[in-house]
Amino acid sequence: MKIIGFNGSPRKEGNTAWTINKILEGAKEQGAETQSWHFSDLDIKPCRSCWGCKNGDRGCVINDDMRKLYDALEQADALVLGTPVYMGQMSAQAKIFTDRLFASSQFSPRFSPYFKETNAARKKLIIVFTQGNPDADKFRLYFDYTKDMFQFLNFDVKEVVVVAGMRNEMAHERKDLYTVMKASGSSLVLE
Repeated sequence: MKIIGFNGSPRKEGNTAWTINKILEGAKEQGAETQSWHFSDLDIKPCRSCWGCKNGDRGCVINDDMRKLYDALEQADALVLGTPVYMGQMSAQAKIFTDRLFASSQFSPRFSPYFKETNAARKKLIIVFTQGNPDADKFRLYFDYTKDMFQFLNFDVKEVVVVAGMRNEMAHERKDLYTVMKASGSSLVLE
């Protein structure tokens, strides 16, 4: 099994990266092959809404680092998408990635006239939100919306993890998170 982590934070070594790494570590301990990507290292442009991806078999016409991610997504069995909560929702980096999934026939929204049902297995997904606010339910409506959106995009959302109270604390300092994050990664493999 191959599991890929996507860090939607501009910080390569912050709370979001730490949580993703622990989930991947738990998966690796169960025999999974893991890989991670940091959006801050990649040049990913926003979707242009040109519909060029739906004309022929070219896929997305934007020549940027998203091409690498499309290839990685093809090979993955499961994904971990982590993002800090900015202004009550995912980061801009994570949103650009999500929007660009439109170009993939595997994830293209069903409301698109170009959507084609595929027999491809649904990719498992864990979504991780890290936030400064100590109330894990503060943005629950958005978290539920995001889960529904990814399910609509043909992902099998296994879990939505909310790591709250990170304003004055670092994730790696919280001993409780270490076990919880690794268990989430293990469950992706064992399920």
